[in-house]
Amino acid sequence: MQTYISEMAKAVSPSPTLFLDAKYKQMKKDGIPVVGFGAGEPDFATPENINKAAISAIENGFTKYTPASGTVELKKAICEKFRKDCGLEYNIENIVVSNGAKHSLTNIFMAICEKGDEVIIPAPYWVSYPEMVKMAGGVPKFLDTTEENDFKFSPDELEAAITSKTRALILNTPSNPTGMVYTEDVLREIARIAVKHNIYVILDEIYEKLIYEGEHISLATFGEDIKNLTIVVNGMAKAYAMTGWRIGYTASNADVAKAMSNIQSHATSNPNSIAQAASVEALLGDQSSVEQMRIEYIKRRDYMVERINSIDGISCRKPNGAFYIFMNVKDLLGKEHYGKTFNTASELCDDILERALVAMVPSEGFGIDGYVRLSYATSMENIKEGLDRIEKYIKNEY
Repeated sequence: MQTYISEMAKAVSPSPTLFLDAKYKQMKKDGIPVVGFGAGEPDFATPENINKAAISAIENGFTKYTPASGTVELKKAICEKFRKDCGLEYNIENIVVSNGAKHSLTNIFMAICEKGDEVIIPAPYWVSYPEMVKMAGGVPKFLDTTEENDFKFSPDELEAAITSKTRALILNTPSNPTGMVYTEDVLREIARIAVKHNIYVILDEIYEKLIYEGEHISLATFGEDIKNLTIVVNGMAKAYAMTGWRIGYTASNADVAKAMSNIQSHATSNPNSIAQAASVEALLGDQSSVEQMRIEYIKRRDYMVERINSIDGISCRKPNGAFYIFMNVKDLLGKEHYGKTFNTASELCDDILERALVAMVPSEGFGIDGYVRLSYATSMENIKEGLDRIEKYIKNEY
């Protein structure tokens, strides 16, 4: 029997980081003392007030279907969050609640992309963006950035990348994998260009609560024209340590929201009812745990940046948000280490995992060569031990 696979499915690439991740998990399962810098999730427990809200929902029988695009209560809480945090006014018809921000993004591309439409994706980028665009029939168009410019594109570079086929720009700020944050003046220029060319801005703000210098400024606040073209993506995972709860949400103009809601109603129906109830408490309840986590991330970031930049052969920029360090390893490539020469970050990461027992994420999956991503969503003890091992590896002491 011949197996048939669609052309769309064939075009979607597996994550290039999955091999190393699977290897790390197997080593850990086998009892090998591996230090992991790969996790893209908070190492903190979900705050207790959120857990109690979930338990209460179960005990009160809130375990049935909800409206496909989310409960009215959660949508109202999201609208209040936007009003309070960003100064943005939305109504419940502008909000779609999904099974995580990844699901929200998939809904967006399916709702706005025709076959052949281009979506501008600044590189380095989160690994799933290009594949999501391809799944919707769109064409990823990469806009390369440089470390010298803090991995951020300029307004002129954006304008040069726009063509008659451009449907949208993805703007992830704070960024995964670099942790960089776009400034207000640049955001205003991006908004001006988007309005001029009538293209959507898919504004991924999942790390919005994790900004370490200055205040969060949303591009959608710069007037009704850009607000109408902006599709804001956010979720509960990063700010509230709720990765497994799978609640993401979008805010957009009502027509886009309705299209996404219709798509979701056929694909998945509603997000988890219990997680929705917990998310209402997360957004409207005590916010002190968010600030406590943010303060701890700052301590970890500052230690890692100083330590990495003190080790010969590696370096990094100081990120302004999220919980990632994007470390430059170009000086280690093309040179012999332990009798081998590694030409890619993937090869180097594999050897470091094998020899020094440290797991990192190579940059090829993010659309750039010569870097590795390290997450500081792990304990200070692990951070110190992991960096000790990396330094020892570089000094050929294994």
